[in-house]
This record gives sequence, C-alpha cells and structure tokens, in this order.
Amino acid sequence: DDPTRVTLSLWAPLKSSVYLIGDFNGWQIDAAYLMKKDGEHFWLELTGLAPAEEYGYQYLVDESIWIADPYADKILDPDDQFIPSSTYPSLKTYPSGALHQSSADNRVAIFQTDQEAYDWQTTDFIKPLREDLIVYELLIRDYLGENSANYATLIDTLSYIKGLGVNAIELMPIMEFNGNDSWGYNPTFMFAADKAYGPKNDLKMFVDSAHHLGMAVILDMVMNQNDVPSPYAKMYFDGKPTSENPWFNREAAHPFNVFYDINHESSYTKQWLDTINHYWLNEYRFDGFRFDLSKGFTQRNNPNDVAAWSNYDGSRISILKRMATAIWQHSPDAYVILEHFAENSEEKILSDFGMMLW
Repeated sequence: DDPTRVTLSLWAPLKSSVYLIGDFNGWQIDAAYLMKKDGEHFWLELTGLAPAEEYGYQYLVDESIWIADPYADKILDPDDQFIPSSTYPSLKTYPSGALHQSSADNRVAIFQTDQEAYDWQTTDFIKPLREDLIVYELLIRDYLGENSANYATLIDTLSYIKGLGVNAIELMPIMEFNGNDSWGYNPTFMFAADKAYGPKNDLKMFVDSAHHLGMAVILDMVMNQNDVPSPYAKMYFDGKPTSENPWFNREAAHPFNVFYDINHESSYTKQWLDTINHYWLNEYRFDGFRFDLSKGFTQRNNPNDVAAWSNYDGSRISILKRMATAIWQHSPDAYVILEHFAENSEEKILSDFGMMLW
C-alpha cells in the first residue's frame, strides 16, 4: 500500500544468483542489488520510489542471462520507436543503459506504483449463451490498417460490428510479441499487452465499450508455445530449451509446432498458465478464451506422426479438463474454446465437460 516501495521477485529454479538492474541504479551491476534467495524464488525490496513513475528494470541471472520480468504488465524494446504517438501517447523511451549486443537481451520490464486504475462503466453485462454466439474474429492490424491499428480506433467501429449481427468479438493474440507487426502467435511475455495497439487502459476501454453494446470479447490465447526472449525459455536455453527447463520441452512433442513447445504436464507450467488465465479474465474482463493449437497440449511424443497426434489422448484430456476447471473456479461462465481437430471421441468428452470446439 506504500507507493514509495515495491518488492520484485523472480521464480528461477536451479539458478544461483540474480541481480536487479534498472533506472533506480543507473543500469549498473551492483552488489547492493543482488536479490535474496528463498528456495526457488529470488526477491528484493526497493524503497524511496516516486509514486506513479515508471521504472524500467531487468534481471541478470547467473551473471550471464539477461531477461525481463515474466510477470511484468508492460515491456519495452528498441522497436518501440516505430510505434506512432497517436497509438501510444507518451510511451516511455527505451533506456540506453539496457542495450546489449544480442537483440534477445533487449527487453525491459516496467513497474509503476500508484497506477491510474481504469474506471469500468459497464458492470451489469450478461454474456450471450454459448449456443447463441456469433463470433467475429479480428486481427487489429489488418482490420484497421497500418496507420490506425489501435484500440481507440477499434472502439469507433463497434457499432459497425454490432450491425453485422455479431454478439462476440474474438481478438487474435494481443499479448507482447516480437516486433510490432504480427498475427500474435509468437508471444514472449504473457501478462503484457503489446504496445503496438496502445495502452492497457485503452484495451480495457475497448472491452468495456463492447460490453456496453451487448457484445462479449474473447481472447485468442497462445499456450502451446513461446518465442525467445520469453524469460522462462531463455533462462534455460542453448539454442533451444535445455533438458532442465521446468516449463519448456527441449523437443516439441507433436507436429506443426512453432517456436518453443510448452510442457503442459509440468507443475511449474500449470501454475504459470493458471495465473495467466486468471489475469486476463479478471484484470481485463475478457469473457473467455479461444486456445490456439490446443491439440498440442500433450506430452505424448509424436513429433512427426500427424495421425498419431490426432488419436485419442487421455493425458491431453486430463490437461485440458484441469485447466478448464481452474478457470471456472474463479470465472464460472467463461467461454473455453479449443482449436483441437482430434479424434471425435476425444472432442466429445471435452464438449460434454463444457468446452467448445473451434
């Protein structure tokens, strides 16, 4: 509750040391900012902060691995210079002290105490019944064009979308991705809305405005893979995730994988993904998810056999049931939609459990 102090922490199993580096210490490696170790977690409290000021920071893990905070809600990178000020006014300038030789090391997390809370206007929205959904899938970049691809402009088109007879909008992935021009299926930071479409409160205003017009908003969620510089991939990485990585497979367990494959049977992954799902449903009030490549949520090793990958997979069913149950415990009416394309007997079990098949 004190806006002049904050405690930062990093979950880093098997790691020996973490330094905290940022605007608050001139981007210097300083023994005073060696984080305390508590089991698998590292933490450090900062004091004397200016309330409402944005501070950039990075972690230096084992004196060789530069990462940004995987739980940060805002990430800076050098490509920010190409985001128009009309899309993101007063965007914090990327700090020169954070630049490294490798572009994968150049992600900066932001923390800000005493943030301006969004004032939600629509508090009585009732979601359309699942069987009544008419979904408009939308990529902000292509829908609005290069020079106006932002949440503020998108809000201005909501009456047009509603006029089509639509009662739900599905946003293609908007969490932080590499570059500023993407479909969004190369996520890197799962809690940060990508700045290419505008500030996070503009995203909340879009959801709020859609609800005001009676339309649900579904988020296309990518949980099969991450791209580097995803911190949990990058901390255990030698060109691909190492065998000791608690979150990622060294080799993809299924065909058609892109980037780095997430291990959905790991207890580390379960906690991470459950937190992500809770965050977007509660912080941004999304009405549900469409899970991309949900057939990839498996540890059965069929990397080259598409037919085997599509066969009935009891472990995959258990993974998806567990994840959906965790969602419905805090958001009982959330839509859970799967991009699955597996054997009908498997899809029937998932459908009977309450999930929808995309």
